[in-house]
Parts: sequence; structure tokens; C-alpha cells
Amino acid sequence: MSMLTPPGMGGEYRITGDKYPRMRRNRRRRRIVLAVFACAAVLGLLAYGTIELIGVFSGKKSDRTVAANKPDCKPAAASSAPPKKPPMVLPKPAEVQVNVFNATPRGGLAKETADELKKRGFIIGKVGNASKEFDKKVKGEAILLGPKSALTKGIVVLGTQVAGAEPQTDARKTADIDLILGADFKSLAKKEDAVKALDALTKPAAAPPKPKGC
Repeated sequence: MSMLTPPGMGGEYRITGDKYPRMRRNRRRRRIVLAVFACAAVLGLLAYGTIELIGVFSGKKSDRTVAANKPDCKPAAASSAPPKKPPMVLPKPAEVQVNVFNATPRGGLAKETADELKKRGFIIGKVGNASKEFDKKVKGEAILLGPKSALTKGIVVLGTQVAGAEPQTDARKTADIDLILGADFKSLAKKEDAVKALDALTKPAAAPPKPKGC
């Protein structure tokens, strides 16, 4: 027997020339290893499913489910936007004197409007036709004309009664305001709408509601 012949092979597998016996791997061992891993994976999935079912039937939720359903009670991050302005301190209608002037060709419009403003609590001053400076020259709803100090007070209050009115100022020393009715004027805003608009200016914005459970 040649020295190159593997032990136990005898003369049948004697190596001669350039021919060698083929050594096959043990496939049975690899199959066993794969089967063990597959069984471990199946057992792991079964164990996880069993735990979840126990939690459902016992009324307990997993930590992950509780965390997902828990409301976010953390304060909102500070916004980069500028803070909102505080509500305006405005006079009441009974503290605002209004002069009503008609710059349209419709007769009686100034008196009709003045009577309605009086019902809403405003002090009525002069009533009549507009001066030549404004007569037939006001194309919009109306002009609110008064001193500069009225821009943040009386003109704002009167503006809630006339939608689309244009505020203007002059050099008068008194605090009264002229309501000059223009070509597009139909009527004053509805009383309930005017009240809501005035309340929105004088009341701070409501804070957003907190999530339930906070």
C-alpha cells in the first residue's frame, strides 16, 4: 500500500496517477443545525404571541401600547413668532360721539343711520349732508374721520359698526368722529356681528385645551 493512500481505504482507493477520491461533506449535520435554528425561531414567536394574548385577556397593555396612547403633556416648545398683542382697551359706545354725514344722493340716509347708532348706544352729534370736500366723492362704504388719538379708540369702536370703512385723521382738537357715508354703503353691520367684533378686540384669546389625561 502506498504512503499516499489514506488509512482505512485499502487498496480499492489507492491513489494512482492524478486521480483522487472525492471527499463529500456531511450534509446531515448541516440539516440538523438549520432545523435547530428554525425550531428556536418558531418557539420565540409562539412565546411572544402567548404573552400578548395574556395581556389582552387580563386587561393589561404592554409598555409599548401604553406609551403610544399616553397623551403628550409636555409644554409646547417656545415659538419663534412674536408674542401676541394684549387685548385693546377701548371706550364703550356711550363714550364715542359720532357725526353722521351723507355723501350720496340718497335722501335721509344720514338720519336713518344716526338713529340706528343711537339705539346701539353711541352719542350722536351733527347729522346732515357731507361737505363739498366729500360730497359724491366717497366711492367705498364710508370714511371714519377723527383725531389721531381716535385711531386706537373711538374709530376702532365705530369701525365694528361699518364694514369696510376707511379710517382717516385730521387736525381737529375734539374727540368726536365723522362717519361719512359713501356710494357703496348699504346699511350698518348687523348688531350681533358688531358686538362679536367688539368682543374679539377687547377679550384675550382663549388658551388651547389640554389633552385628556394631563
